[in-house]
Amino acid sequence: MNKKIIITFLLALTAGLGGGYFIARVGPGGVPAGETETAERKPVFYRNPMNPEITSAVPAKDEMGMDYIPVYADGGSGANAPTGSVSIDPVTAQNIGVRSVVAIKKSLTRDVRTVGRLDYDEKRVTRLHPKVEGWIDELFIDVTGAKVGRGTMLLSLYAPQLVASEEEYLLALKNAELLQKSSQKDIRDGARRLADAALERLELLDVPEHQLEAIRREKKIFKNLHIHSPFDGIVIAIGVREGQFVTPKTELYTIADLSRIWVYVDIYEDEMPWVRAGDAAEMNVTGVPGRVFMGTVTYIYPYLDAKTRTNKVRLEFDNPDQLLKPEMFAHVTLKTSRQVDAVVVPSEAIVRTGAQEQVFVVRGEGKFEPRRVRLGVTTGGTVQIVDGISEGERVVTSAQFLIDSESKLNEATAKMLELSDTKAPKPDSRMDMDGMDMGQMKMKTPDDMSMEGMRLEEGE
Repeated sequence: MNKKIIITFLLALTAGLGGGYFIARVGPGGVPAGETETAERKPVFYRNPMNPEITSAVPAKDEMGMDYIPVYADGGSGANAPTGSVSIDPVTAQNIGVRSVVAIKKSLTRDVRTVGRLDYDEKRVTRLHPKVEGWIDELFIDVTGAKVGRGTMLLSLYAPQLVASEEEYLLALKNAELLQKSSQKDIRDGARRLADAALERLELLDVPEHQLEAIRREKKIFKNLHIHSPFDGIVIAIGVREGQFVTPKTELYTIADLSRIWVYVDIYEDEMPWVRAGDAAEMNVTGVPGRVFMGTVTYIYPYLDAKTRTNKVRLEFDNPDQLLKPEMFAHVTLKTSRQVDAVVVPSEAIVRTGAQEQVFVVRGEGKFEPRRVRLGVTTGGTVQIVDGISEGERVVTSAQFLIDSESKLNEATAKMLELSDTKAPKPDSRMDMDGMDMGQMKMKTPDDMSMEGMRLEEGE
């Protein structure tokens, strides 16, 4: 008998606990308690507060005891808001320092400041080689750095081939003079052509005009060939000394004209869209204080330096006083001529994720929409917006990374909602904390429990 009383007591206790839980869960009118104020917005599911990829069909707690966050069909930011939009209480937005500015349209220009290195004008550097073999008889210019003018005698060279060519020319010239009175025109013309050919051979061997004139006038052979400077310049290298045997491969002198100088500068990739050939350039050097030199961008090299990731640009400057010297360093400002009419925003408004660039557009008080944008040129702390926003729209310029983190959560939630129709529980089902279907659960009355007690007794 005691055993029957104990069994009956346990069954009554179970029914009482289940009924109490049901009463606690169900409020007036059959609406579950705690859901009265959100009857019009039922959660589709619940997500882990620390990991939005972990979801539950019923209220739950994570390992730290934090309640799962309910997710509604509108993503928590309004039914008509774009995916990833964020709603923040205005007071909270002020506390976290949210600031915004209006996108405006303006003309962009940019001066590029860089450093440069002075060098010789490659087109004004000459390397002198003899056209015959021979020996250096005398050096008239024997030190590097010496200034020379056009026609300055540099050295004299003894060349056997040159002596033989002079002899041929004198014989041809003498023969032409003897046959000048011949009655046969062909003979006269042939003698003259022979003399002209001998003279041309001497000219091709770079015999200077004053020596050719002396040979014609004095009718004698000159032992040495004189080599002269082709233009005004500076001797920057001497490759021979007196008595040295030379061939056409021997470099006698290197002479540079410094009346015009080249300057090389390096510009970064974000500066490349601004610089064009023909742009003006200002330069100052430490060696010439207080002087500003004006030049021009003449060439932009079609490749980048692999180590520095910069693009080399060549400038040209007039140097009539030769104050500018190769290998000097200079501070250069490129006065770019390009102007761009564009919609611009501050650079700090851009959120760069690596895969894309975006801004947060203010849609209303406390409401922010993520918007992908395509960027153009950058200058003076502003960025051109090629596509994504229009003039007059307001964008966030501070605390956008806090907004971005919440936007990513909302976007992940929106993606989960796409699967909610197949994975969410039926609207009529209400799950208890143990996952039991309370809609299918049948409450037992005291009579039912008595009948079960009697069946247990009979079974006994």
